[in-house]
Amino acid sequence: MLDLRPNCECCNKDLPPQSEEAFICTFECTFCADCATHVLKGTCPNCGGNFQPRPIRPDSALQRHPASTERIFKPEGCHPAPTDAAS
Repeated sequence: MLDLRPNCECCNKDLPPQSEEAFICTFECTFCADCATHVLKGTCPNCGGNFQPRPIRPDSALQRHPASTERIFKPEGCHPAPTDAAS
């Protein structure tokens, strides 16, 4: 089950469970649309994977399976994942 993390790892913007601005990678690293698109250029800085819009959990399911309250934030900011120079 997805954690539905409460914030952008890059800028610390709040991303409540119903946010349409939340993007995740395959490891559930969570970023706002602005950081995922403009800062990170669509590539997760942690794993190198791509981003997808985070699904919105219905309110009825949130009652049984609440969103995470653990904030993950990189105060030094995010930087795009290194590219393979040999390609």
